[in-house]
Amino acid sequence: MMALAHYGTLTAVSDMRRGVLYGVGAYVLWGLFPLYWPLLKPAGAIEILAHRIIWSLVVVGVILAARRHWRWMKDVGPGRLALLAVAAAVITVNWGTYIYAVNSGHTIEAALGYFINPLVSVLLGVFVLRERLRPWQWVAVGIGTVAVVVLAVDYGRPPWIAIVLACSFGTYGLLKKFAKTPSVESLTIETAVLLLPALAYTIFQPHPTFTGHGADHIALLVGAGIVTAIPLMMFNSSATRVPLTVIGMLQYLAPILQFLIGLLVQHEAMPASHWVGFLLVWAALVILSVDAVRAARSNRRRAREPEPVAA
Repeated sequence: MMALAHYGTLTAVSDMRRGVLYGVGAYVLWGLFPLYWPLLKPAGAIEILAHRIIWSLVVVGVILAARRHWRWMKDVGPGRLALLAVAAAVITVNWGTYIYAVNSGHTIEAALGYFINPLVSVLLGVFVLRERLRPWQWVAVGIGTVAVVVLAVDYGRPPWIAIVLACSFGTYGLLKKFAKTPSVESLTIETAVLLLPALAYTIFQPHPTFTGHGADHIALLVGAGIVTAIPLMMFNSSATRVPLTVIGMLQYLAPILQFLIGLLVQHEAMPASHWVGFLLVWAALVILSVDAVRAARSNRRRAREPEPVAA
């Protein structure tokens, strides 16, 4: 029995490590996206978005065919389909804004959007799910709000790219929570909903770039579907193996890499006043993360405590 228990422990540890590696891989790939989308020029943001939708559907279709996994379609009722259709529209806004940001020299502002996304998710939990925030969560939200105001004053405008990315991705996550559909199956429905508009744009746009720019350009546009599907599958494999607190820590890898790419590779301006806003955001995220870890530990301790026995 002890040998079996020891084997089970080793298996769980191995599975946990594999899950962490999958999570790191997913967020690193997402963090490297700012290096990929500029390679697709002279295609504009909308054309890249359309090809990303088309080829993502092809990739997930191949994956589902290889797995012979089609039974899930019977369980997609009208309500879930409507939720995923709305999620498709929201993620289209997110993808399009992100591609535009990266290809127009606003990678750092795009990274800011994913830094403040956890704060937006917390607020959605309050206003939509009626969750109650702990005191330190309110402190983190307050500091994040001050950071956005500081950056808005510095930019001379609200950081719209960051706000749109954070709000759209937060809303997308909320809709996926309600839909309760695995990632590959969800992406299949979302891209299928968007397929006709994407095809129409690629066919009828006045200056398509899919042909006329060499085989490399075609391969890169087709590759948009692969680079969309691979990190999503890695994330799904990670989410089923590691606790949510670990996923919460790993999620910061992507915006950190995006920020570094914008700063060190694309040489975007980062004056001292920008640093003030970003430091406030990072302080809010540290508070949010520490509070989440403490809450998770407290919940685990309570779960291990024996139930009081009635007299």
